[in-house]
Amino acid sequence: MRIVEQGVVCAGVAGGNRAVATFPSVTLMDDGSLAAVYRVGRSKDSDGSVTEVRRSTDGGRTWSDPAQPFDDGFAGVRGSLQVVYLTPVGNRHVIACALWVNREAYPGAPLFHPGTEGCLPMKVLVADSFDAGLSFREWREVAVTEDVGPPSLTSPLLRLPDGRLVVSIETNKPYLDRSTWMQRVVHCVSDDGGRTWEPPRTVCADPHGAVFHWDQRLAADSNGTLAAFSWTYDKPANRYLPIRRHVSRDGGRAWVTDELDFADQPSHPAVFPGGRVVLAWVDRYGTRSIRARSAASLDAQFGPDTEVVLYEAAKEARRTGNTAEMLTDMGLWTFGLPYAEALPDGDALVVYYAGVDGCMDVRWARCAFI
Repeated sequence: MRIVEQGVVCAGVAGGNRAVATFPSVTLMDDGSLAAVYRVGRSKDSDGSVTEVRRSTDGGRTWSDPAQPFDDGFAGVRGSLQVVYLTPVGNRHVIACALWVNREAYPGAPLFHPGTEGCLPMKVLVADSFDAGLSFREWREVAVTEDVGPPSLTSPLLRLPDGRLVVSIETNKPYLDRSTWMQRVVHCVSDDGGRTWEPPRTVCADPHGAVFHWDQRLAADSNGTLAAFSWTYDKPANRYLPIRRHVSRDGGRAWVTDELDFADQPSHPAVFPGGRVVLAWVDRYGTRSIRARSAASLDAQFGPDTEVVLYEAAKEARRTGNTAEMLTDMGLWTFGLPYAEALPDGDALVVYYAGVDGCMDVRWARCAFI
């Protein structure tokens, strides 16, 4: 692959409420336009942040002024939207899926407790739009069982070829819980357009609580093959392992896992109609960069000869001593969270955040196949 164009979706403005733009995604809408969703505020974990949507009708080269179609309150409680993803389901119907954080439970507290590794109360919410994402109806909760803890959303709703919707959720500990964190990933399935959801089904977990599967990115091809890519963390060693790929050919009931030959945080993959895939990832402690590779299919090799560099950081990320420090330190990282989308012209568009301490942009790069 090669990078043919690059630009900015939302530029950070240092020193104010628009200093840090992060948590980006980009979605190809049914009419061929693009919708980029991101959060902007004083910091990455500011409870005064707002979620915005910008549109592009020229393949991501230029973007509209921002709109703010989402309510950040739920059931009368003040909160913030950590991330929002869009999923078009046809006929101008778009479903937004969000990770909502309760900011009233522990006013002014950080997202992760520095001592317990627990996180603030959170919910996964969905809302419908019937005007192609210009406006949305009220949020409703994706109910999960108590053993999931505060649920964490890391991927958009996935619409399967048979019309069912799948949401991928990470488990967490309550904020003051000092017990051992037994992290796992569960999927919930809806066969009625997201109105009701089946009970959570575990997709991956380490029974010993040593290996965590973070930021799992879920995708499917036109044949119904599912693949999930996990940011894999060895907690006792406080280090990242190679990205794990989990593949299912029976609708998510059984999974086969292998490891890719690169480590750190994977992107949402761009899956093209013919099966080709583009996966970006963050190499925070090695090359200090964001890179991308392509493969012939979701279960094929991502060859090193396809690799492109999307972004290189000017300084090394700070090392941490344990998991609690690492979770707290996430707010200091100045680049990450790539998200790839397949474009109708055959290119892939990757959005990500990058910048310096206190001022970060949401940027884009267009990747073409050689």
